Amino acid sequence: MVYGLGIESSCDETSIAIVKDGKEVVSLKVYSQIETHSPYRGVVPEIASRAHLEKINSLLAVCMEEANIQFLELKYIAVTGYPGLVGSLMIGAQLARCISLVHSIPIVLVNHLEAHLTVIGLENELPAFPWLGVLLSGGNSSIYIYKGFGDLQLLADTNDDSLGEAFDKVSAVLGLPYPGGPYIEKEALEYKRPKGEKNPFPKLLKEDGPEKIRFSYSGLKTAVLYYLKSLTEPLPIQKISFYFQQTAFELVVRNIKKAIQKTNIKTVVAAGGVLANETLRSVLIAEAKSAPFQLYYPQKKIYCTDNGAMVACLGYHLWKEKKFVGLDFKVSPKRNFEQII
Repeated sequence: MVYGLGIESSCDETSIAIVKDGKEVVSLKVYSQIETHSPYRGVVPEIASRAHLEKINSLLAVCMEEANIQFLELKYIAVTGYPGLVGSLMIGAQLARCISLVHSIPIVLVNHLEAHLTVIGLENELPAFPWLGVLLSGGNSSIYIYKGFGDLQLLADTNDDSLGEAFDKVSAVLGLPYPGGPYIEKEALEYKRPKGEKNPFPKLLKEDGPEKIRFSYSGLKTAVLYYLKSLTEPLPIQKISFYFQQTAFELVVRNIKKAIQKTNIKTVVAAGGVLANETLRSVLIAEAKSAPFQLYYPQKKIYCTDNGAMVACLGYHLWKEKKFVGLDFKVSPKRNFEQII
């Protein structure tokens, strides 16, 4: 049995996990800072790093007690090193260094984005490489060719807003709470679309040909604003939420189909916070059946958001490949490890 510790502190969730053999979660603790950042409708870096500092040691203690193991039973410490908020990453990094120094446990440095894709290993056997990794979150709307552990090739990125960011911004103009995703989805699910009603928002990036794969959601946000200005009736929150999601998710599906056609890779792993959206899950499941392609995504919604278990899961595979770092490792906001070592 191989026990590993996962430490996640890249943004606004502080999380510690103990994972056995890279696939069995023994203990997982997450402290969410949503209420703290909610008045600002976004993450404030200084507040985030302070909250990590205040919570991380107590989470570690509770996690170790629940797992009923000692530090000397741990084979590795996996810690998120990039990308993320530097001040927040430093809190997790320092905890990893302290434990490693005291107990002589090797450290593996984890790419936060890659960890989101490998989290499916906690619920399924990981599929054979290569995969298409579709990452949809508050900070990312990207598609990667995932060739092997530590080997991600960026295939498509966002020109501006990420999908999660667009949810938050549209939620703000509709007067809904932060973060916007769950509230917009709730409103959209309650909308009864009249037969024959047209989507008031234009198709995104409709000028792009089959070879061009990219995301862009700032135009959709602007379309919502113009639609609101044109209204002479009471604010139709449910209608706007419904068509916002429909328009946003159509681009996701279109880009996945383009990526499959371009690479001939028919294994798709979708991950990130936006995958907690049940409507998006249903859309992707239906598309996977008709296309067809093999679809994976985190079944448990806690695995969609930032968590220490995904870090420990990826860390296990890096540990097996002996991809250790010394105590002087760096953290960085950059996505590419080669840019920071």
